Amino acid sequence: MVNRLQDDLKQTRPFSSLEQEAHLSVQRTEAVLGHALAEMLKPFDITPTQYNVLRILRGAGEGGLCRNDVRDRMVAKVPDVTRLLDRMEAAGLVQRERGGSDRRFVTTRITEAGLTLVNSLDEPVAAMHRRALGHLDEVELRTLIDLLARAREDA
Repeated sequence: MVNRLQDDLKQTRPFSSLEQEAHLSVQRTEAVLGHALAEMLKPFDITPTQYNVLRILRGAGEGGLCRNDVRDRMVAKVPDVTRLLDRMEAAGLVQRERGGSDRRFVTTRITEAGLTLVNSLDEPVAAMHRRALGHLDEVELRTLIDLLARAREDA
């Protein structure tokens, strides 16, 4: 039996609309799945946001990305990408280099240590995804993905 959100939240009154229930259900699901990821990453001393940046920079390859490109590719938007990259640089996970002619242009690249870390997390993260969503079949997963994409279209 599927847990109803109302029961999960111990809410006694009905939701004011289906849209409200759907919105809160998406938020609750993100909170549960996000917490699982954060707990899985804790022993590696990185946050889900830092993990996201490492994945982005790994995908960018040797060319790296400027701060704004990193920001635009992030799953969850953060208010200060510069400080995030400062902390990651201090931890040795990324390196930044100023452009030659335009000193304002700074390219961020993943370091060997960052690459080693993100590569070592591939299987544990995949296993966490299987634990969290593996009970859904392929059709259900595709439907969920498509519905969530439609929900984001006009948000």
